[in-house]
Amino acid sequence: MALIPWRNKVRERGPGETSPLATLRTEIDRLFESFLREPLGGIDWPFGSERGWAPTVDIAEDEKEYTVLAEVPGLDPKDLEVSISGSHLILAGEKKESAERQGKDFYHAESRFGAFQRTIPLPDAVDLESVQAEYANGVLVVHLKKSAAAAAKRIDVEVKD
Repeated sequence: MALIPWRNKVRERGPGETSPLATLRTEIDRLFESFLREPLGGIDWPFGSERGWAPTVDIAEDEKEYTVLAEVPGLDPKDLEVSISGSHLILAGEKKESAERQGKDFYHAESRFGAFQRTIPLPDAVDLESVQAEYANGVLVVHLKKSAAAAAKRIDVEVKD
């Protein structure tokens, strides 16, 4: 059994004629292409200002601390702000457009510029006095030490006869 690609079936119609099904397929292709170029970029998020661009964030945990890694390539560390407000870690900053981009005609551009803010909820077990942040090679790493009260403690089980 030979499979015939969908596009060949569309060409069987006369020049300038397109079926409603072909039009639907074209629209679906366009939506998928725009999604791959800019995932979720066309959706208006009702919660937060992360629509323009926001760094990707990884959060890890071990016995002693939580670690937040944020990818912020091309961002000047002077334009980066790390703060804690209540029980939230706030990463904010602005990636400025480089001078070399201005005046050029682009056929395709995926680079993002502008201000961003990411708010990350923190567990109650964080010692807010010992938070450390470091930046190297476009990656921001925030170390959030766990409080002494949150340290795991083994409890022996008594056996009663």
